[in-house]
Amino acid sequence: MFRSYIMTHIVEKPTVDTWRHRLHVIIFEADTPAGKAFDVSLIACIALSIIIVMLDSMQEVSRTHGDWIHTFEWGFTLLFTIEYALRLLSVGRPWRYALSFYGIVDLLSVVPTYLSLILPGTQYFLIIRTLRVLRIFRIFKLAQYVSEARMLTQALNSSRRKITIFLFTVLNIVIIAGATMYLVEGGENGFTSIPHSIYWAIVTITTVGYGDISPQTDTGKTLAAFLMIVGYSILAVPTGIITAELSAGNRAKKLTTQCCPECSGEDHDHDAKHCKHCGSEL
Repeated sequence: MFRSYIMTHIVEKPTVDTWRHRLHVIIFEADTPAGKAFDVSLIACIALSIIIVMLDSMQEVSRTHGDWIHTFEWGFTLLFTIEYALRLLSVGRPWRYALSFYGIVDLLSVVPTYLSLILPGTQYFLIIRTLRVLRIFRIFKLAQYVSEARMLTQALNSSRRKITIFLFTVLNIVIIAGATMYLVEGGENGFTSIPHSIYWAIVTITTVGYGDISPQTDTGKTLAAFLMIVGYSILAVPTGIITAELSAGNRAKKLTTQCCPECSGEDHDHDAKHCKHCGSEL
């Protein structure tokens, strides 16, 4: 009996772990031929599914080949659903992966098709599958680009307070300018309300200039010219803030594309022995 217990709980367990580990390597890793082939095939399917969604939005194509389009759409959805289930099955902590960025994107990439059975038209949200193409950085060992992206994210995060103050200042400027233009021009010149005038101020200060409404009086034109000049100087402010944060930041370490078998966490150092996210052995 003791020997049977050992054979059941010790001998068989590595077989299960090996099976799950092999599945994890194929699905999450890009360093093996099988893993790279899986990811390249996945990217190709994602690209094709995005094309299908775009074709479905074209009325003439949808009217002529609607049945084929819906068949392919459901085929890709079922394929991605199986792939999502296998990803959850191959990690030791499925909830960690499900709540990660890629986990949420993977789930959202299949939900719209099922939701379209209840709410027609929601299948067009499948375009979110475009975000899944971000895995191409890991597939072709472009981890250095991920490091650069992290630096940019850190710079944006560090400068968020300065940018918030900047946006608040700009908001005050356009409100004051819009209200002033409403008083100067009035409804007879297209400035029918303060919100409408604020819309004009936003379009002007951002140098977009749709031209749907424009000042007609000399005072209004003078205010518009001043706002245009202010707009040119304002556009450079957020760029300068982010550039300063990028210059002050330290360059990230060189990272590997290896994924943690427990939580599917990425961005590990080349000499890492344990996952930086959950502490599991790599």
